[in-house]
Amino acid sequence: MAYDGAKQPLVSGLLDQTHQTNQKKAPNRKRYRCSESVPQANKVPHELALPRSKSISGKLHISLKKIAIMLAIYLTVGTICFFLVRHQIKGKKTNGIIDSLYLCIKTMTTVGYGDLIPDSVPSKMVACALAFSGMAMVGLILSKAGDYLVEKQERLLVKALSMCQKVGPIETLKEIEKTKSVGYKCVIVVIIISVLMFVGMIFLAIFEELDHIDVLYCVCGTITTLGYGDVSFTSAFGRFFAVFWILSSSTCLSHLFLYIAQYKIESKQRSLVKWVLTWRMANVDLETADVDGDGLVSDAEFIIHKLKEMGRISQEDISLAMEEFENLDGDQSRTLSVSDIKACSTI
Repeated sequence: MAYDGAKQPLVSGLLDQTHQTNQKKAPNRKRYRCSESVPQANKVPHELALPRSKSISGKLHISLKKIAIMLAIYLTVGTICFFLVRHQIKGKKTNGIIDSLYLCIKTMTTVGYGDLIPDSVPSKMVACALAFSGMAMVGLILSKAGDYLVEKQERLLVKALSMCQKVGPIETLKEIEKTKSVGYKCVIVVIIISVLMFVGMIFLAIFEELDHIDVLYCVCGTITTLGYGDVSFTSAFGRFFAVFWILSSSTCLSHLFLYIAQYKIESKQRSLVKWVLTWRMANVDLETADVDGDGLVSDAEFIIHKLKEMGRISQEDISLAMEEFENLDGDQSRTLSVSDIKACSTI
Protein backbone atom coordinates (compact mmCIF):
# COMPACT_ATOMS: atom_id res chain seq x y z
CA MET A 1 0.00 0.00 0.00
CA ALA A 2 1.37 3.38 -0.97
CA TYR A 3 0.80 6.62 0.81
CA ASP A 4 2.39 9.95 -0.10
CA GLY A 5 4.83 8.12 -2.35
CA ALA A 6 6.18 5.83 0.40
CA LYS A 7 5.33 2.28 1.35
CA GLN A 8 3.67 1.56 4.68
CA PRO A 9 5.08 -1.06 7.06
CA LEU A 10 3.40 -4.45 6.81
CA VAL A 11 2.07 -4.64 10.36
CA SER A 12 0.81 -1.06 10.28
CA GLY A 13 -1.02 -1.77 7.06
CA LEU A 14 -2.65 -4.85 8.52
CA LEU A 15 -3.76 -2.98 11.60
CA ASP A 16 -5.20 -0.11 9.55
CA GLN A 17 -7.14 -2.41 7.25
CA THR A 18 -8.66 -4.52 10.01
CA HIS A 19 -9.20 -1.80 12.59
CA GLN A 20 -12.88 -1.15 11.91
CA THR A 21 -13.74 -4.78 11.15
CA ASN A 22 -12.24 -6.06 14.39
CA GLN A 23 -14.02 -3.39 16.40
CA LYS A 24 -17.37 -4.60 15.07
CA LYS A 25 -16.61 -8.28 15.66
CA ALA A 26 -15.03 -7.84 19.09
CA PRO A 27 -15.82 -4.47 20.67
CA ASN A 28 -14.20 -5.40 24.00
CA ARG A 29 -11.06 -6.74 22.43
CA LYS A 30 -7.67 -5.64 23.74
CA ARG A 31 -5.91 -3.61 21.05
CA TYR A 32 -2.42 -2.10 21.19
CA ARG A 33 -2.25 1.08 19.17
CA CYS A 34 -0.52 4.42 19.22
CA SER A 35 -2.34 7.70 19.58
CA GLU A 36 -3.50 9.40 16.37
CA SER A 37 -1.33 12.37 17.29
CA VAL A 38 1.81 10.26 16.88
CA PRO A 39 3.38 10.63 13.39
CA GLN A 40 2.85 7.68 11.06
CA ALA A 41 5.80 5.47 10.13
CA ASN A 42 5.52 6.42 6.48
CA LYS A 43 5.95 10.09 7.33
CA VAL A 44 9.27 9.64 9.10
CA PRO A 45 11.91 11.76 7.31
CA HIS A 46 15.19 10.39 6.12
CA GLU A 47 17.15 12.17 8.82
CA LEU A 48 15.55 10.06 11.57
CA ALA A 49 17.12 6.91 10.16
CA LEU A 50 20.65 8.23 10.43
CA PRO A 51 21.10 8.55 14.23
CA ARG A 52 20.26 4.86 14.65
CA SER A 53 23.22 3.80 12.59
CA LYS A 54 25.51 6.35 14.20
CA SER A 55 24.61 5.23 17.72
CA ILE A 56 25.33 1.62 16.85
CA SER A 57 28.64 2.53 15.29
CA GLY A 58 29.48 4.72 18.27
CA LYS A 59 29.12 1.83 20.68
CA LEU A 60 31.07 -0.39 18.32
CA HIS A 61 33.91 2.12 18.13
CA ILE A 62 34.19 2.04 21.92
CA SER A 63 34.52 -1.75 21.87
CA LEU A 64 37.13 -1.58 19.13
CA LYS A 65 39.14 0.94 21.13
CA LYS A 66 39.12 -1.41 24.11
CA ILE A 67 40.27 -4.31 21.95
CA ALA A 68 42.96 -2.14 20.38
CA ILE A 69 44.24 -1.21 23.85
CA MET A 70 44.19 -4.85 24.97
CA LEU A 71 46.01 -5.92 21.79
CA ALA A 72 48.64 -3.22 22.30
CA ILE A 73 49.18 -4.35 25.89
CA TYR A 74 49.45 -7.99 24.80
CA LEU A 75 51.98 -7.25 22.05
CA THR A 76 54.00 -4.96 24.32
CA VAL A 77 54.18 -7.46 27.18
CA GLY A 78 54.81 -10.38 24.81
CA THR A 79 57.55 -8.55 22.94
CA ILE A 80 59.28 -7.54 26.17
CA CYS A 81 59.11 -11.10 27.52
CA PHE A 82 60.54 -12.65 24.35
CA PHE A 83 63.17 -9.91 24.17
CA LEU A 84 64.34 -10.72 27.69
CA VAL A 85 64.79 -14.41 26.77
CA ARG A 86 66.00 -13.75 23.21
CA HIS A 87 69.31 -15.51 23.87
CA GLN A 88 67.37 -18.64 24.86
CA ILE A 89 65.62 -18.81 21.47
CA LYS A 90 67.29 -20.66 18.63
CA GLY A 91 66.94 -19.97 14.93
CA LYS A 92 67.99 -17.37 12.38
CA LYS A 93 67.84 -13.95 14.06
CA THR A 94 67.81 -10.42 12.67
CA ASN A 95 66.83 -7.58 15.01
CA GLY A 96 66.07 -8.36 18.66
CA ILE A 97 62.92 -6.23 18.96
CA ILE A 98 61.53 -7.17 15.54
CA ASP A 99 62.24 -10.86 16.15
CA SER A 100 60.50 -10.69 19.54
CA LEU A 101 57.44 -8.97 18.08
CA TYR A 102 57.45 -11.40 15.15
CA LEU A 103 57.58 -14.39 17.50
CA CYS A 104 54.81 -12.88 19.62
CA ILE A 105 52.52 -12.57 16.58
CA LYS A 106 53.33 -16.11 15.45
CA THR A 107 52.47 -17.43 18.91
CA MET A 108 49.25 -15.44 19.09
CA THR A 109 47.98 -16.59 15.69
CA THR A 110 49.30 -20.17 16.20
CA VAL A 111 51.27 -19.97 12.92
CA GLY A 112 54.48 -21.34 14.40
CA TYR A 113 56.84 -21.43 11.41
CA GLY A 114 59.60 -23.01 13.44
CA ASP A 115 62.23 -20.52 12.30
CA LEU A 116 62.45 -19.15 15.86
CA ILE A 117 61.99 -21.74 18.64
CA PRO A 118 62.06 -21.34 22.46
CA ASP A 119 64.95 -23.45 23.74
CA SER A 120 64.85 -23.09 27.53
CA VAL A 121 62.40 -23.49 30.39
CA PRO A 122 61.74 -19.72 30.85
CA SER A 123 61.25 -19.13 27.11
CA LYS A 124 58.92 -22.12 26.81
CA MET A 125 56.83 -20.94 29.77
CA VAL A 126 56.55 -17.50 28.17
CA ALA A 127 55.42 -19.13 24.92
CA CYS A 128 52.76 -21.19 26.73
CA ALA A 129 51.34 -18.16 28.55
CA LEU A 130 51.26 -16.04 25.41
CA ALA A 131 49.70 -18.87 23.38
CA PHE A 132 46.59 -19.16 25.58
CA SER A 133 46.16 -15.43 26.10
CA GLY A 134 46.79 -14.81 22.39
CA MET A 135 44.03 -17.22 21.32
CA ALA A 136 41.63 -15.40 23.63
CA MET A 137 42.70 -12.11 22.06
CA VAL A 138 42.08 -13.47 18.56
CA GLY A 139 38.59 -14.50 19.68
CA LEU A 140 37.85 -10.95 20.81
CA ILE A 141 39.13 -9.55 17.54
CA LEU A 142 36.97 -11.99 15.57
CA SER A 143 33.88 -10.95 17.49
CA LYS A 144 34.27 -7.28 16.57
CA ALA A 145 36.26 -6.88 13.38
CA GLY A 146 33.67 -8.22 10.95
CA ASP A 147 30.83 -6.34 12.62
CA TYR A 148 32.85 -3.14 12.37
CA LEU A 149 33.29 -3.60 8.63
CA VAL A 150 29.57 -4.23 8.13
CA GLU A 151 28.57 -1.25 10.28
CA LYS A 152 30.98 0.91 8.29
CA GLN A 153 29.29 -0.20 5.09
CA GLU A 154 25.90 0.50 6.70
CA ARG A 155 26.81 4.10 7.51
CA LEU A 156 28.06 4.72 3.98
CA LEU A 157 24.91 3.14 2.57
CA VAL A 158 22.62 5.27 4.74
CA LYS A 159 24.42 8.45 3.72
CA ALA A 160 24.21 7.50 0.06
CA LEU A 161 20.51 6.64 0.23
CA SER A 162 19.67 9.77 2.20
CA MET A 163 20.98 11.85 -0.70
CA CYS A 164 18.41 10.29 -3.04
CA GLN A 165 15.00 11.94 -2.61
CA LYS A 166 13.15 9.00 -4.17
CA VAL A 167 14.24 6.53 -1.50
CA GLY A 168 12.03 6.38 1.60
CA PRO A 169 12.93 5.25 5.13
CA ILE A 170 11.44 1.79 4.62
CA GLU A 171 13.60 1.17 1.55
CA THR A 172 16.59 2.51 3.45
CA LEU A 173 16.08 0.05 6.29
CA LYS A 174 15.69 -2.80 3.79
CA GLU A 175 19.02 -1.94 2.21
CA ILE A 176 20.62 -1.76 5.65
CA GLU A 177 19.35 -5.24 6.49
CA LYS A 178 21.05 -6.56 3.35
CA THR A 179 24.42 -5.37 4.64
CA LYS A 180 23.85 -7.33 7.87
CA SER A 181 23.21 -10.63 6.10
CA VAL A 182 25.78 -13.40 6.49
CA GLY A 183 26.17 -13.69 2.72
CA TYR A 184 27.14 -10.03 2.50
CA LYS A 185 29.68 -10.48 5.29
CA CYS A 186 31.17 -13.50 3.51
CA VAL A 187 31.62 -11.50 0.31
CA ILE A 188 33.35 -8.66 2.16
CA VAL A 189 35.72 -11.04 4.00
CA VAL A 190 36.52 -12.98 0.81
CA ILE A 191 37.47 -9.73 -0.93
CA ILE A 192 39.70 -8.71 1.98
CA ILE A 193 41.38 -12.14 2.10
CA SER A 194 42.01 -12.03 -1.64
CA VAL A 195 43.66 -8.61 -1.34
CA LEU A 196 45.79 -9.74 1.61
CA MET A 197 46.90 -12.88 -0.22
CA PHE A 198 47.85 -10.84 -3.30
CA VAL A 199 49.81 -8.33 -1.21
CA GLY A 200 51.59 -11.14 0.66
CA MET A 201 52.53 -12.92 -2.55
CA ILE A 202 53.91 -9.73 -4.09
CA PHE A 203 55.93 -8.98 -0.95
CA LEU A 204 57.39 -12.49 -0.69
CA ALA A 205 58.31 -12.50 -4.36
CA ILE A 206 60.05 -9.11 -4.24
CA PHE A 207 61.62 -8.83 -0.79
CA GLU A 208 62.10 -12.49 0.20
CA GLU A 209 63.01 -13.49 -3.39
CA LEU A 210 60.98 -16.70 -3.39
CA ASP A 211 59.80 -18.44 -6.55
CA HIS A 212 56.14 -18.58 -7.52
CA ILE A 213 55.43 -21.99 -5.97
CA ASP A 214 57.10 -21.13 -2.66
CA VAL A 215 55.26 -17.81 -2.58
CA LEU A 216 51.88 -19.50 -2.90
CA TYR A 217 52.99 -22.26 -0.53
CA CYS A 218 54.07 -19.76 2.16
CA VAL A 219 50.95 -17.60 1.82
CA CYS A 220 48.56 -20.56 2.10
CA GLY A 221 50.53 -22.06 5.00
CA THR A 222 50.47 -18.73 6.84
CA ILE A 223 46.82 -17.70 6.55
CA THR A 224 45.71 -21.22 7.50
CA THR A 225 48.14 -21.10 10.46
CA LEU A 226 49.73 -24.35 9.22
CA GLY A 227 53.29 -22.98 9.25
CA TYR A 228 55.56 -25.91 8.36
CA GLY A 229 58.56 -23.61 8.78
CA ASP A 230 60.52 -24.64 5.70
CA VAL A 231 59.54 -21.36 3.99
CA SER A 232 59.10 -18.21 6.08
CA PHE A 233 60.14 -14.58 6.48
CA THR A 234 63.89 -14.33 6.99
CA SER A 235 64.75 -10.62 6.68
CA ALA A 236 64.14 -7.98 9.35
CA PHE A 237 61.90 -5.96 7.04
CA GLY A 238 60.01 -9.12 6.03
CA ARG A 239 59.33 -10.01 9.66
CA PHE A 240 58.18 -6.48 10.39
CA PHE A 241 55.72 -6.77 7.48
CA ALA A 242 54.68 -10.23 8.71
CA VAL A 243 53.66 -8.76 12.09
CA PHE A 244 50.72 -6.97 10.48
CA TRP A 245 50.09 -9.31 7.58
CA ILE A 246 49.91 -12.55 9.59
CA LEU A 247 47.53 -11.06 12.16
CA SER A 248 45.13 -9.61 9.59
CA SER A 249 45.13 -12.51 7.11
CA SER A 250 44.73 -15.36 9.60
CA THR A 251 42.02 -13.44 11.48
CA CYS A 252 40.06 -12.79 8.28
CA LEU A 253 40.21 -16.45 7.27
CA SER A 254 38.97 -17.53 10.69
CA HIS A 255 36.17 -15.01 10.36
CA LEU A 256 35.21 -16.45 6.98
CA PHE A 257 34.88 -19.94 8.45
CA LEU A 258 32.76 -18.50 11.24
CA TYR A 259 30.42 -16.82 8.74
CA ILE A 260 30.14 -20.01 6.68
CA ALA A 261 29.03 -21.92 9.78
CA GLN A 262 26.61 -19.13 10.63
CA TYR A 263 25.23 -19.25 7.07
CA LYS A 264 24.53 -22.97 7.45
CA ILE A 265 22.67 -22.33 10.70
CA GLU A 266 20.62 -19.53 9.16
CA SER A 267 19.77 -21.76 6.20
CA LYS A 268 18.25 -24.28 8.58
CA GLN A 269 16.38 -21.49 10.33
CA ARG A 270 14.98 -20.27 7.02
CA SER A 271 13.79 -23.79 6.26
CA LEU A 272 12.03 -23.86 9.61
CA VAL A 273 10.42 -20.47 8.91
CA LYS A 274 9.19 -21.68 5.53
CA TRP A 275 7.73 -24.82 7.11
CA VAL A 276 5.98 -22.80 9.83
CA LEU A 277 4.49 -20.36 7.33
CA THR A 278 3.17 -23.14 5.08
CA TRP A 279 1.78 -25.20 7.98
CA ARG A 280 -1.99 -25.32 7.91
CA MET A 281 -3.39 -24.13 11.23
CA ALA A 282 -5.75 -26.37 13.19
CA ASN A 283 -8.16 -25.62 16.03
CA VAL A 284 -5.44 -26.34 18.57
CA ASP A 285 -3.20 -23.72 16.93
CA LEU A 286 -5.99 -21.15 17.07
CA GLU A 287 -6.51 -21.80 20.78
CA THR A 288 -2.78 -21.42 21.39
CA ALA A 289 -2.59 -18.19 19.39
CA ASP A 290 -5.61 -16.65 21.17
CA VAL A 291 -3.69 -14.92 23.92
CA ASP A 292 -6.54 -12.86 25.39
CA GLY A 293 -9.00 -15.79 25.23
CA ASP A 294 -11.80 -13.94 23.41
CA GLY A 295 -12.26 -16.68 20.82
CA LEU A 296 -10.74 -14.59 18.03
CA VAL A 297 -7.14 -14.34 16.80
CA SER A 298 -6.07 -10.83 15.80
CA ASP A 299 -3.30 -10.12 13.32
CA ALA A 300 -0.94 -9.22 16.17
CA GLU A 301 -1.71 -12.49 18.00
CA PHE A 302 -1.23 -14.45 14.77
CA ILE A 303 2.16 -12.84 14.11
CA ILE A 304 3.33 -13.46 17.68
CA HIS A 305 2.20 -17.08 17.47
CA LYS A 306 4.11 -17.64 14.22
CA LEU A 307 7.24 -15.96 15.59
CA LYS A 308 7.14 -18.26 18.60
CA GLU A 309 6.89 -21.31 16.36
CA MET A 310 9.83 -20.07 14.30
CA GLY A 311 11.91 -19.73 17.43
CA ARG A 312 12.41 -16.02 16.88
CA ILE A 313 10.86 -15.06 20.22
CA SER A 314 10.01 -16.92 23.43
CA GLN A 315 7.29 -16.60 26.02
CA GLU A 316 9.81 -14.88 28.27
CA ASP A 317 10.40 -12.23 25.59
CA ILE A 318 6.65 -11.63 25.31
CA SER A 319 6.28 -11.38 29.09
CA LEU A 320 9.09 -8.83 29.32
CA ALA A 321 7.57 -6.77 26.49
CA MET A 322 4.13 -6.86 28.14
CA GLU A 323 5.67 -5.78 31.43
CA GLU A 324 7.25 -2.80 29.71
CA PHE A 325 3.93 -2.01 28.02
CA GLU A 326 2.11 -2.06 31.34
CA ASN A 327 4.69 0.26 32.86
CA LEU A 328 4.15 2.75 30.02
CA ASP A 329 0.36 2.40 30.09
CA GLY A 330 -0.18 4.67 33.08
CA ASP A 331 -3.95 5.14 32.63
CA GLN A 332 -4.51 1.37 32.16
CA SER A 333 -6.38 1.99 28.89
CA ARG A 334 -4.55 -0.87 27.14
CA THR A 335 -3.31 1.67 24.61
CA LEU A 336 -0.29 3.97 24.43
CA SER A 337 -0.50 7.65 23.68
CA VAL A 338 1.80 10.64 23.74
CA SER A 339 0.55 11.54 27.22
CA ASP A 340 1.58 8.08 28.50
CA ILE A 341 5.09 8.49 27.09
CA LYS A 342 5.44 12.01 28.50
CA ALA A 343 4.18 10.83 31.92
CA CYS A 344 6.80 8.07 32.00
CA SER A 345 9.59 10.42 30.93
CA THR A 346 8.84 12.84 33.77
CA ILE A 347 9.04 10.13 36.44
